[in-house]
Amino acid sequence: MQKKLLVAALGALFAMPVLADDAPAAAAPAAAPAAPAPVFTSNVGLVTNYIFRGVSQTGGKPTLQGGFDYTPASGLYAGVWGSGISWISDGGAATGAGTEIDTYFGFRNTFATDFNYDVGFLRYNYPGNYVAGATTADTNEIYGLIGYKWISVKYSDSLGDTFGIPNASGTSYIDVSASYALGDSGYTLGAHYGKQTYKGSSADKLKNTYTAGVSQDPTYSDYRLSITKDISSLAKDLSGTTIGLTYTNTDNKSGGFNTVNGKDLGKGTAVLSVNRTF
Repeated sequence: MQKKLLVAALGALFAMPVLADDAPAAAAPAAAPAAPAPVFTSNVGLVTNYIFRGVSQTGGKPTLQGGFDYTPASGLYAGVWGSGISWISDGGAATGAGTEIDTYFGFRNTFATDFNYDVGFLRYNYPGNYVAGATTADTNEIYGLIGYKWISVKYSDSLGDTFGIPNASGTSYIDVSASYALGDSGYTLGAHYGKQTYKGSSADKLKNTYTAGVSQDPTYSDYRLSITKDISSLAKDLSGTTIGLTYTNTDNKSGGFNTVNGKDLGKGTAVLSVNRTF
């Protein structure tokens, strides 16, 4: 892929006026207080493949993504985020199910030295025309995170039907992630391990279901390595823009639960991304 052409085109796509922070105070014996962080922020991105918990949501195709966040100084936050998807329609569960819309709220803060925590609620919304007998993919989760410096552990617990599997209350996802900034270079390295564990009668039935000798057990683990680069310094119109390269994989077996229409959505793949926050 021609990276220079991609970055130039996306820079033009995302170019827009940038709100300047308050000008710094004149030199004084004491340092001026830092300008407050914006209460409302938004983001937009383009990915060559939308991967969620190691599984492609777009059948390996690119999509646009974006959202809005409200983050007052109190530690409370709320937001909405959306992305194109295709996995529900590809699997025949619905027609016109081409969008994921997530809404969330929570509270995060720091404590002691270099520790942080985050607790909240997240709803995944998948509008579409579902076929008779199909369970909607809409999912409610509560989550809790604790982090130390550049590493964190997050636990998410489903409150009911989970991504199209009915009666799956107690289904969980454990996320162990690390994000390490390489000084002032603008580069950040990332690593991740996750495990999605399905519970409930429907999940138990799938565990005992085989297609061509391959188990349809929906429980699996995923892995990810990434590198991102902040390119804000290249041009004023690229302020808040990062580009990234990610490699992701799972322990799914081809023909298993995450194989749709013969396409293995959990196989190892590389993803390019461009994101901007403003």
